[in-house]
Amino acid sequence: MKNIFSRKRVLYVSAALLFCLPLGRAMAQTPAETARMNAYVNALMKKMTIDEKIGQLNLVTGGMAITGSVTNNGIGEGVKSGSIGGIFGLYGTADVRKMQEAAVKGTRLHIPLIFGLDVIHGHRTIFPIPLGMSATWDLGLIEQSARIAAKEATAEGLNWVFSPMVDIARDARWGRISEGSGEDPYLGGKIAAAMVRGYQHNNLKAPDAVMACVKHFALYGGAEAGREYNTVDMSRLAMYNYYLPPYKAAVEAGAGSIMSSFNVVDGVPSTVNKWLLTDLLRKQWGFKGFVVSDYTSLNEVTEHGLGDLQTVSARAINAGLDMDMVGEGYLKTLKQSLQEKKISINDIDRACRLILEAKYKLGLFADPYKSIDPRREKTDIMTAENLAAARITAEHSFVLLKNDNQILPLKKSGGSIALVGPLADNKRDMLGTWVIGGEWEKSVSVMEGIKKVVGDNVKINYARGSNITDDTTFMKRLNFGPGMVWLDKQSPDEMIEDAVKAAKKSDIIVAVVGESQSMSGESSSRSDISIPESQQKMLKELAKLGKPMVLVLFNGRPLTLQWENDNAAAILDVWAPGTEAGNAIANVLFGNYNPSGKLTTTFPRSVGQIPLYYNHLNTGRPYTSGPTKFRSDYLDINNDPLYPFGYGLSYTKFSYSDIKLNKSVLVGNETLTASVTVSNTGKYAGEEVVQLYIKDPVASISRPVKELKDFKKIALQPGEQKTVTFNITTDKLKFYNSDLRYDWEPGEFVIEIGTNSANTGSTKVIWNK
Repeated sequence: MKNIFSRKRVLYVSAALLFCLPLGRAMAQTPAETARMNAYVNALMKKMTIDEKIGQLNLVTGGMAITGSVTNNGIGEGVKSGSIGGIFGLYGTADVRKMQEAAVKGTRLHIPLIFGLDVIHGHRTIFPIPLGMSATWDLGLIEQSARIAAKEATAEGLNWVFSPMVDIARDARWGRISEGSGEDPYLGGKIAAAMVRGYQHNNLKAPDAVMACVKHFALYGGAEAGREYNTVDMSRLAMYNYYLPPYKAAVEAGAGSIMSSFNVVDGVPSTVNKWLLTDLLRKQWGFKGFVVSDYTSLNEVTEHGLGDLQTVSARAINAGLDMDMVGEGYLKTLKQSLQEKKISINDIDRACRLILEAKYKLGLFADPYKSIDPRREKTDIMTAENLAAARITAEHSFVLLKNDNQILPLKKSGGSIALVGPLADNKRDMLGTWVIGGEWEKSVSVMEGIKKVVGDNVKINYARGSNITDDTTFMKRLNFGPGMVWLDKQSPDEMIEDAVKAAKKSDIIVAVVGESQSMSGESSSRSDISIPESQQKMLKELAKLGKPMVLVLFNGRPLTLQWENDNAAAILDVWAPGTEAGNAIANVLFGNYNPSGKLTTTFPRSVGQIPLYYNHLNTGRPYTSGPTKFRSDYLDINNDPLYPFGYGLSYTKFSYSDIKLNKSVLVGNETLTASVTVSNTGKYAGEEVVQLYIKDPVASISRPVKELKDFKKIALQPGEQKTVTFNITTDKLKFYNSDLRYDWEPGEFVIEIGTNSANTGSTKVIWNK
């Protein structure tokens, strides 16, 4: 297995040369460039009528990506009349060029359009879902995935992507947990910044760069009951300490645009929330880009009870919302509100200026067709290099949850395998949720991937074994697209019988089970987050045979897996791996790559524990262990999760030394160094994510039991050891106090380093001011 690390290094080098990966923050404009932009935009705006300015604030859909009611019509006429500033859901150089030509050649002022799309985890080459990518804990791979997505998206005429989604989520019932990076603000912020850098490159004017749109601002992942579009209610302390940091990190990385969220913040819908969009985003954080609404979120403010479309549109423009997606509230009401002095011309000018500046920064005024090159559409999409990057990223995203008796990796020759489950010979569900440009027909199934690795050297006995679900009512809700989930011609009992037959003549069972593509993502909340009953029935019959059973788990969220953990020999969580799914899964199952993924969300034992997250506050009566009364616990289950944050096994074993500190008492701005020596004591080369947590046990407010503050991913050969050192400054001790002042407080701190949030070594320091 020595080749796995050299292969990874080669990929990074080739990616850096091919895409010129930037380091650090996206390149900002120089003062001279800003002056030129201001002069250009000022001159243009002096020529614009009120109608033309309002037109720039109108974003319409081209019809390819629809997540709600469509109010736009007559797009071609709207473009020619100057009443459309941008189009999303339209891609392909031929179609994009037609629309851009209509805008540039057919309008009075020749203002180009901006073209956007939901490019969430790849455009044509699909990478693992974002929750899966976060499990790599590999910022280089994550940034590279965005760079490749940008290159493919621009090859089809796009210049704006609605990504990254950086919402912190602590409730696995929420379907869109699949689209984010988990529950931790520190890791979420690092990933947010990496995605922005990958999309925007170091030059937005480059033909293969896109403008990032950070979403959903703000707090969308805190929806009550994990139900989509639902109310969010939390304290300012929770906002600032846990939910806002990833958005801020994306802004600091230079993100060009922000998308408002559907939910309320302090009782005011985000889309019309002046404190959120102006006071916080622009005044406190210094954001210079533009804000676009989510799909019809402006219209939906009426449903929140704040007034009719004209009233909420006026409130939105005053609050700092610059572009209205699909709803046409601005287009239909702003001029009247201006005449009635409900808004000022300054409100319209501010929003229009920000849209024009975005187009200028993208280089669209200099070359409206800069990303419309039919040659690139043929040469830059789904290349061998892109597919290799997707496969390697997928391999790194898999989390080994269990591996009794070293059942994995499987042998590449000899013996037989029963390959069963509704996701085993399946292409459609490999890509996961939120895939617009991806083509599921081109994905690699698990069956195909295994056959590529073992050929005829291992006998494969296949049976579908069960449907995704037997519940026809549930199935109808899943099938918002044709043929996404279907019933087999055989009865459920006949399918299980086939799986049992295949297992009886095999040495080992590999069951590929879990969620289909449409069971997570937007509008896919679930009250029951277990594996569907149809698949559980199959697994329970197979377990009766007493043969070793390996579960390959597809999922867009943490699932409740207590029975599976108790009865399977091994569980490999593969999320939804993307285009190269089958190849990546086979490489890991058969030891071509040793899994190194770590969970970025806590897996509960029961849905009744939700919300469940590692960085919780303590209580006055914390649970310790054993049967108790009058403690913060449950009568029927333990408080502990099934799998904690940061958890993930390897085919090898890692041991940690005690923590060594350079000093135990510090003053002021000194730097603390904390080191551990990590040894590979197993038989396989492997990678380990070494995680640093800090606890502040005595503070002016109740603080979390621990917080992730840094991590390093290292590679070790068998018998090799490395010393990992973390440099800790007072910045890592800071938090927002009751006055929302960001500072640190002197006293005792607990330093923890380990393999996951529940398995660390610890030591203490005193840090005085």
